[in-house]
Amino acid sequence: MLAASADPFLQITNPLFGNLAVSAICAALPLALLFVLLGVFRVKAHKAALASLLLSMVLAVVGWQMPLGQTLSATAAGLFYGLVPILWILVNALWIYKLTVATPWFEVLGRTIRSISSDLRILSILIAFSFGALLESLAGFGAPVAISAAMLMAAGMKPLKSAIVSLLANTAPVAFGAMAAPIIALNGVTGLPIHDLAQMTGRQTPFIAVLVPLILVFIVDGKRGLKQTWPVALVAGVVFGLAQFVTSNFFAVELTDVVAAVATVAAVLVMLRFWQPAETIGLAPDESAVLVDSHSVQGGSTATTAGTQATLPAASVGTATGAMPSVARVPRPSARQVLLSVAPYLIIMAIFSVAQIPAVKAWLSVVGSVTFQWPGLNVSDTAGNPVPAQTFKLDHLKATGTLLFFSGLLTMALYRVSAPRGLRIYWDTLVQLRWTIVTVTAVLALAFVMNLSGQTNTLGVALATTGGFFAVLSPFIGWIGVALTGSDTSSNSLFGQLQVTAATQTGLSPLLMAAANSSAGVLGKMLSLQNLAVAAAAVGMSGSESVLFRKLIGWSLGLLALMTVLILLQSTPVLGWMVP
Repeated sequence: MLAASADPFLQITNPLFGNLAVSAICAALPLALLFVLLGVFRVKAHKAALASLLLSMVLAVVGWQMPLGQTLSATAAGLFYGLVPILWILVNALWIYKLTVATPWFEVLGRTIRSISSDLRILSILIAFSFGALLESLAGFGAPVAISAAMLMAAGMKPLKSAIVSLLANTAPVAFGAMAAPIIALNGVTGLPIHDLAQMTGRQTPFIAVLVPLILVFIVDGKRGLKQTWPVALVAGVVFGLAQFVTSNFFAVELTDVVAAVATVAAVLVMLRFWQPAETIGLAPDESAVLVDSHSVQGGSTATTAGTQATLPAASVGTATGAMPSVARVPRPSARQVLLSVAPYLIIMAIFSVAQIPAVKAWLSVVGSVTFQWPGLNVSDTAGNPVPAQTFKLDHLKATGTLLFFSGLLTMALYRVSAPRGLRIYWDTLVQLRWTIVTVTAVLALAFVMNLSGQTNTLGVALATTGGFFAVLSPFIGWIGVALTGSDTSSNSLFGQLQVTAATQTGLSPLLMAAANSSAGVLGKMLSLQNLAVAAAAVGMSGSESVLFRKLIGWSLGLLALMTVLILLQSTPVLGWMVP
């Protein structure tokens, strides 16, 4: 590693011919290359990220006059930050998920959810929205979409519709997914306090969360579905959004999606004890709609398929005779089985709650955290102030990834997973994530090189020439980033500092614009090639990514427009009071 006493490097805003426009165009080339390789030539993400990193390093040395030694050190800093804390979180979160899948308890959890209702509209809320959010909080990277789509198909939903529902439902939890990895990455590249970023994001994403369940029931059953199930959809959305707001603003940002998902399932369960939709909508194996009048369940019910009615006995509600069977409700596991199936999530909540106790938190901050200057870097911005990205705070004991690792060990003990098997599952997790590891570290290295060399600053200053209109551009930048990279974490790493720079130049709130990159970015995830491919493969329709894209782009752009209006209002006195 290079020595910490490197010669000072002062960033230059317009290094190429003294022209800001030319400099900005060149600064955008690594990002343009990344997007073209991913979106046009469909190059693998890790290869595209490495190519863009190499171009950025060349531009840093040749164009922005950053010393080669500091360029290499900036690259190493980004690689390190990609490993710790980002990948330390992702690996351990996915490991816990794989531990549950390796035992019978994951299937018990699935049966528990499916036993609640045989109505596909309600199942879309419970499975794709709520359970998907729980998976997003741990696994992320396509796992929630794949698992939700498969479970919906098992319940009787059409393959294409299962994929669409799962992709759209994955919108709400992404900003706080993988134990808040996107927010942590945003903090790392911008230097803005992580608590402030969590608060601001938690005051934007709940508005989308309220709408998502309503959209899901509309996709499943059109206007009838919206008319008959809007009460439970609204309750699910409001509870999820409220839990996101409260947890991110007043509790622990890492637990935001866990708390929101659990609270939503509980709220829906309670509501279904006192309220049921007028009809139960299931699907037969031939994918015909089956309606069951829930108000006549006690004595017998009437099922209607394509205009043909069949009377169902009370003991077999939801199972039509002949060629028109509907979805049978799965028997509910025992209370002990349900408790054990959700135990890993309860363990995570317990450990993170203990870590937030003031005395414990203070102790961990003293013995479990180290702050240091990254060796070989001595970078100042155009005003002569040290760039925050070169100062590292390494949390070893209190890090999210470490707390997840301890949670995994307790899960192993509870599920009686032997040490060799647990180690083998951990290795399988690393193998599964091998290209993700390369992609994430390369993208973080790209972000650090662009930020420290001054390329991001040049782009930000150029975008600032749009003035107050940047409040409209900011959400779109985040949306583009996630749509093309498939990751809110990657988009925040790439554009977080750009958003802050442009906001500072235009007089907008840097905190608001940084959070906007994450909150609006999640609306592009349903269109990312990676997510589309995962969803298509999960439902056995590989090659149908373009069909899914066409079905979802309207919803994505519509929600982006609403988020843009919200962020624009938050940049004005109308809703400016919402900015911490």
